[in-house]
Amino acid sequence: MTTTIKFNLKQRKEGLPKILFIKSKLKHLSTKEQKQFEAFGQGPVVAPEHSLIHQAFEKYALLQPSALAATHLDQSITYAELDEKANQMAMKLIELGVKPGDRVGLFVERSTAMLVGILGILKVGAAYIPQDARITPTVQLRHIIESSDVKVILTLSHLKHRIPLASGQSCVSIDRFLKRNEYSNQAFMSNQLIKAQSSCFILYTSGTTGMPNGVDVTHQNVSNIIMTPPGNLGMKPGLKVSQLLNISFDMAAWEILGALTHGATLIIRDNDIQKAAKQADIIIATPSVLAKLNPSEMTHVKVAAVAGEPCPKTLADTWSSFSTFYNCCGPTETTIVNTMHQHRLGTQKMSIGKPTPNNTVYILDENMLPCKIGEIGEMWAGGDCVSAGYIKNDKLTNERYKPDPFLGGKRMMFRTRDLGRWNENGELEHFGRTDDQVKINGFRIELDSISTAIESVKSCHQAVTLKLDNKNLVAFVSPKSIDLEQVKSAIADLLPYYCAPSMIIKLDELPMTARGKVDKKALTVLAVKEQEKKND
Repeated sequence: MTTTIKFNLKQRKEGLPKILFIKSKLKHLSTKEQKQFEAFGQGPVVAPEHSLIHQAFEKYALLQPSALAATHLDQSITYAELDEKANQMAMKLIELGVKPGDRVGLFVERSTAMLVGILGILKVGAAYIPQDARITPTVQLRHIIESSDVKVILTLSHLKHRIPLASGQSCVSIDRFLKRNEYSNQAFMSNQLIKAQSSCFILYTSGTTGMPNGVDVTHQNVSNIIMTPPGNLGMKPGLKVSQLLNISFDMAAWEILGALTHGATLIIRDNDIQKAAKQADIIIATPSVLAKLNPSEMTHVKVAAVAGEPCPKTLADTWSSFSTFYNCCGPTETTIVNTMHQHRLGTQKMSIGKPTPNNTVYILDENMLPCKIGEIGEMWAGGDCVSAGYIKNDKLTNERYKPDPFLGGKRMMFRTRDLGRWNENGELEHFGRTDDQVKINGFRIELDSISTAIESVKSCHQAVTLKLDNKNLVAFVSPKSIDLEQVKSAIADLLPYYCAPSMIIKLDELPMTARGKVDKKALTVLAVKEQEKKND
């Protein structure tokens, strides 16, 4: 008899919650392998304290009204002030016709006004679409507005000229609206129609057609990671959380919503990342951003978490020597991160850890069958992390989101395109992405394995390897002072001969995208130029 997913309430009360898989889908595995598949592939069952993001914030606005919610430049705002301003913003949105289930553009830059916009939108029951209006191309903003059926856009007065409005659309400058102090004497109650499955935000990821795709992320998705350990990162009143990342990046929601739903203070940076980080107890960043910080000035940091790209072991070792350091993984579609690992100094191999609460991870082969423990396969993610799909793109949604055969019911799982395997301790080892597997001179090569070998050189800060053409690989390494012979020796010692790059380019720093990841397009252009010089 086929059984479907259920949560064992008796076990939950005893502190031993467990997700039950459909046994009939594991028949090809031995009894031992079935037990490992179940034990390794699930996170604990933990109920988040709140299912709606703005309600968690409102709790702290009542409990600690005078506590600082955020600081930016010379400005600061308390929880009570932020709640009051967000209520006013919500009433303005209602006046403009915004209803539960609508989407509102939030085309701003880092500021306390940005927080007012986020919370005002959520209180109405709408979803916010964050974009940094300073740097997002106009054509992309227009695509976002059209593809998400946005009728109202919140921005800042000095950025309003960059918003490509069409007929019937409204644009409100948050800063000017707040100065008018409208609705100041009116009480506001959040819409009761808002549910855990309601959209929280829409994040646009790079698309295969050149235009980004909007990922629909729900309140349940978000609360599941930021309101359960370890995803809450120990945030609590009295602690400070830095806001370093581009607001259109999913990890920025981890910083912003994580801090505000736990009563912490958000330190919003200006152009000086180091200055904001020096004030923070908790830092969330990509490895590329974290590598720009001077660790000798960061020893006060209690918790640091990285995701978004592979983390060099040297970086993890440095930060874990003085803080609780998490190496995490997960695409936007599985809500910020869905696996986490506390890295400890002395660990031999990097790991992305285990599934976070209420989530599952499956390592599957090309036939969608579970791989044996230790075998490399493609990672699929299930559980409460799985977002609602791509807006207005059913074709892509149906390609990447599939019914979860292991949980059953109406549960969905997401194809991450990340390669991984379980180690004997039930932790995930990451082997790059399926599109990072390339063929050079007939040999199949994983690009990340070369970068990892290079990063084993102690003086290496960061390395990236790319395919130049069908016969050549190129590696980029920082800093520029690194000894090339040591790099070549590391590759030769750890990898087969055909993995050796034909060109190794040393840089002071690797270029970054606006989202804080290594800019591989810029590196490819540089590699082509270097190749042309060699051929001249």
